[in-house]
Amino acid sequence: MKQLIVLVAVLPLLLVFMMQATLDQKNSAQIGLFQQEVAVAREQARQAGCFSAAIQRNLKTRLGERLGILPEEIVITATEEVQYRLNYFTAGQQRGLIHYRISIPIKRLMAGTRLLGIPADANQGVYTIEGCTASERLPDAEGQS
Repeated sequence: MKQLIVLVAVLPLLLVFMMQATLDQKNSAQIGLFQQEVAVAREQARQAGCFSAAIQRNLKTRLGERLGILPEEIVITATEEVQYRLNYFTAGQQRGLIHYRISIPIKRLMAGTRLLGIPADANQGVYTIEGCTASERLPDAEGQS
């Protein structure tokens, strides 16, 4: 009988670990999809010379569809003015770099929050990818740089 009492007390705690492992796999898959979509958008921005409004809109749409989040929840801060590839060195220029910072919300970080007493607003976070890439866009024939 005492083994049954111990089992009833310990079983919910053990189930939390299994649920957490499953939730970690789900979050990891979402982060992988997020990284994949950002890599595609980054390559498009390299070719265009910046993160244009169309690239940002397309990225938000794809992330919203694939991850099940609202496009309004996705935060994109990126170079929106065209950067050109430079084939020579000039002091003080940024060498045609495109900077970007893209964030998405992760709604559930912990499983068993009611059992553990964690409020819903503390059980969420933001995953951010930040970096820069070199522009591949060549200057126009007029010699823009």
